[in-house]
Amino acid sequence: MSSEEVDMKEVQRQLSKVIDPEIGVPIMEMNLIDKLDIKDGSVDIQYHATTPYCPPVFALKISQDMKTNVEQVKGVKSVRVVVSGHYLSDAVNRQVNKPAAAAAAQPPSQ
Repeated sequence: MSSEEVDMKEVQRQLSKVIDPEIGVPIMEMNLIDKLDIKDGSVDIQYHATTPYCPPVFALKISQDMKTNVEQVKGVKSVRVVVSGHYLSDAVNRQVNKPAAAAAAQPPSQ
């Protein structure tokens, strides 16, 4: 494995640290990850919400925690997180995948 190659097991280990704030169980234990792809340092994570009406603040926190944790893995250049099965999936996905400068300039609207 080259120094730039991303270790899938390390990505999974970082994802296992993400806890659903409402239920208190790691997302990996709940089998919420639908797709996990790594290519050239870019990580694509697709997961589904526990319920369509999970509180939006929790869906955003889970998505942001996934992104933040995986960004810490050696060799990761970018992370894209997409949630499905939530009534505000589009809004959550837009917010969590904003470029860092744009996200810092615009706090999430309530």
